[in-house]
Amino acid sequence: MLLLLPMDTDEIQEASLVSISDAKKWALLTVEEGHVVEYAHYDTYEEIEAWIDIVVVANDKEYVWPFMEKQIMVLVAYMQRSVDDIVEAYLFKELMDFPQS
Repeated sequence: MLLLLPMDTDEIQEASLVSISDAKKWALLTVEEGHVVEYAHYDTYEEIEAWIDIVVVANDKEYVWPFMEKQIMVLVAYMQRSVDDIVEAYLFKELMDFPQS
């Protein structure tokens, strides 16, 4: 499973989820069996050639149409900001679906 996150830095232990417009880096996490097994960061999400399964955004006001056009699921982490908290919330199905209206 590949999760894409807009982050404020490329330091995985210190990075925080930010709005798409404030993203300084894009973290691409490979999650297998409940663990992050690979981490990569990019300056823009357009650089990523791999199939992204899910984009996690900070709120439901984000402009996510480019992801939805590519059939990428968008989830919202209203409270979680750290990578560990986001992965844990994803595993426990605590992230919300992005509203479709």
